[in-house]
Amino acid sequence: MQSVVEAEAVTVKPPVFLQLGDSKTDAAKSGVCIVDVTLPFGKSVNIEEIRFKNYYTASVTVRLLRKVPGQEAPAKWVTALRDLALMDNPHTEGGSQDYCSISRAQLQVVPDHVMSVRFILRQPSSVWVNFNLEDIKIYRHTEADQKKEVSDLLSDLTLVDFHPDLEGLPDPSTVSSSIQQMWALTEVMLTNQTSASIGRFEVDGCYDINLLSVP
Repeated sequence: MQSVVEAEAVTVKPPVFLQLGDSKTDAAKSGVCIVDVTLPFGKSVNIEEIRFKNYYTASVTVRLLRKVPGQEAPAKWVTALRDLALMDNPHTEGGSQDYCSISRAQLQVVPDHVMSVRFILRQPSSVWVNFNLEDIKIYRHTEADQKKEVSDLLSDLTLVDFHPDLEGLPDPSTVSSSIQQMWALTEVMLTNQTSASIGRFEVDGCYDINLLSVP
């Protein structure tokens, strides 16, 4: 079964059901299943969203294999989301075949430089013999998404209603505009990789925000 991260293919390995018992004759399913999703060897991705179709899985835990950039240390597994409920009740069909999505914001760790995703599926009910996740897709977090998040945050600053207690504070739209200018200046400096000093903006040991502008 194949899925894609933008234009790059990933591999969804067959589910592995944990068994109880020492032999095939007396082994029984424990209600726990593991599904691994791997990127091509040597590849990593910053995740924006994970989508899949449920198949009688009661809850799912998401673990990420992350590589620390610039370090030779081996990649480490971290738990990004624990026991997310996918069914209303494990013994009934509610939510058993729903399409689900997990956004970047829902994850408890930053899902960057990910080399593999592991889903730990749980189904405590004996009503369902098999359970799994189908049509798994992982979407890349791009630089455009990051800039959009910042832009949305700045836009929210202009939506604050006037309140008497706030009288005398700077106008939100002015603050938003100033922050945008500083952010743009940072972007330009990073793009140009300039080493020039910005001391010309310094006034009495401080920086006057009104003097900061993008060329």
